Amino acid sequence: MASTAKTIKLEQIGSPQRRHHDQRETLIGLGLNKIGRMSDLPDTPMTRGMIEKVSHLIRVVEGKSGERP
Repeated sequence: MASTAKTIKLEQIGSPQRRHHDQRETLIGLGLNKIGRMSDLPDTPMTRGMIEKVSHLIRVVEGKSGERP
């Protein structure tokens, strides 16, 4: 993969308690499992879909170039 690939930085801001089990699994797939954790992920359509699914539990901090998606 090229070093110029875009990334997205995520932070978990909500708890998966009292949510559907698949939302908890999505957070784990994104590398998040506790409030305040951060994760850098490649900007792919698959990642964007996962972000959309749990958008109420996470915050997009920034992309690699510093711009917000």
